[in-house]
Amino acid sequence: MTDRNIQLQQIIDQNPGIQFREIMRSSGLKNGVLSHYLGKLEKHGIIKVVRGPRQARFYPPGISEDESKTIKALRRQTPRDLLLALIKQDGLEFSELVNEVEKSPSTVSLYLSQLVQDEQVEIKLENLRKKYYIKTRKVVDQLIENYRPSSLEKPTSGFEDIFNSL
Repeated sequence: MTDRNIQLQQIIDQNPGIQFREIMRSSGLKNGVLSHYLGKLEKHGIIKVVRGPRQARFYPPGISEDESKTIKALRRQTPRDLLLALIKQDGLEFSELVNEVEKSPSTVSLYLSQLVQDEQVEIKLENLRKKYYIKTRKVVDQLIENYRPSSLEKPTSGFEDIFNSL
């Protein structure tokens, strides 16, 4: 394997769920060159690519679908804030989540709906009130254990911000 392949694999291993532009910035490679090398790595099963609307995320090959959904949520500010709020105190009402993440109700509603759809969060009715609970606590704990950056590493992505906030 070439030095370039090893470099790209290390970037992806250290930053699961990283997007193409982030890899481009980290590696210093141009668009076409990076596409070529990432295509080869994917073809050989060295990396896993999850393609969504208008974006692709790159993962080490051992990442499960559940883990990739959780990583995707943790790499974005508002979903991460929602998950962290539920890790701190599970069973929050919508208004409490709005206050916790300091976003507009419509923004919280949008991201909360996505987290429920991705089975990261579940809704339970208690005393005729909707409460939100984290479903992926074990997955989050495992990801933190597996990907916590050492004290020598400088965080390079939003995903690693979660480790510093816990």
